[in-house]
Amino acid sequence: MRKVAVVSGTRADYGLLRPLIFAIKEDSELELKLLATGMHLIPEFGSTYREIESDGLSIDVKIEDGLDGDSAKSIAKAIGRAIIGFSEAFDELKPDLLVVLGDRTEILAAVTAAMVASIPIAHIHGGETTEGAYDEFIRHAITKMSHLHFASTDCYRNRIIQMGEHPSRVFNVGAIGIDSIKSLDLLPKKELEKSLDLKFNKTAVLITFHPVTLENSTAEEQFNALLQAIDEIKDCTLIFTKANSDKGGRIINQMIDDYVNKNKLKAVGFASLGQLRYLSTLQFVEFVIGNSSSGILEVPYFGIPTINIGDRQKGRLMPVSVINCNAEVNEIKNAIQKASDHNFVNNIRLQKNIYGNGSATQQILKEIKSHNLINLKKVFYDIN
Repeated sequence: MRKVAVVSGTRADYGLLRPLIFAIKEDSELELKLLATGMHLIPEFGSTYREIESDGLSIDVKIEDGLDGDSAKSIAKAIGRAIIGFSEAFDELKPDLLVVLGDRTEILAAVTAAMVASIPIAHIHGGETTEGAYDEFIRHAITKMSHLHFASTDCYRNRIIQMGEHPSRVFNVGAIGIDSIKSLDLLPKKELEKSLDLKFNKTAVLITFHPVTLENSTAEEQFNALLQAIDEIKDCTLIFTKANSDKGGRIINQMIDDYVNKNKLKAVGFASLGQLRYLSTLQFVEFVIGNSSSGILEVPYFGIPTINIGDRQKGRLMPVSVINCNAEVNEIKNAIQKASDHNFVNNIRLQKNIYGNGSATQQILKEIKSHNLINLKKVFYDIN
């Protein structure tokens, strides 16, 4: 039986990995080992490991990284502590394969420890580019430490091959987040309103904004521009989900708290909606605004616009439903006007989703069961 370890560090990656985690758990040829780390274990960000446990899953190891701030020093020290924690966990669990998703610092720590321990690594969502964040460097570093690659488009698959990974180990499976949308029974409006303790107004907007980590101290200025722009939307419920633990994230979260306290009749804020409530909310909002990857990968499935602000996601393949703009008040206002145009909305609903059809889980499961993971020596694949 092949022992497969899966790492989750945030509410976001757990939501994406959830169908795959259950598929591994239920497969008679595989043994699941689940590790939680990062923001999952921090009360400030909602202690979201409880969402994993509420799904009936057992967390085999919790790796505390001791993150005590959002400065560069704090984050770098947290990476070091996480590497120590993962090295001890892997020594205890001795997995045959490690499955990770994305490009965050805690995932870099996990794959670093696994690489040294000669544990094969399967990486989901490699080959993508996000020029505004240091996630860009982390993602490509993880690619070079990994042995199986599950990309979300052919373009991203080709980039991974361009980085020297052999085509026989690189697969275009689509965006795994679509699997979650298709597999969940989303909440009806009245039940969602009760769960969120709010009443949707004539229109509703979902806002998620993270720091642009390769820019110096721009979070406050950029988020203030967003707040000024959305403040003018009439008869609208504003639903904020808070920023992650990146550099500058706490500034944004404090601004959300301040704005919600001053606008209690129209605004609410959540450290984490959880996957079910987040996806259910997308059924009833007019558009999504901010700079989260979800606005590019999952939101288009619902046929609603995404307003993508600034450079955090620059370089990703953008569906036609994504409206890009700079973090300036007037540009954001113009983007809001376009997102509210019925002709634009009707047009995007006719377009094919560029990120697959929601079959990633079964494709990934097939490969992690069948692929030979004994030989870890990789020959650099030259495309010429």
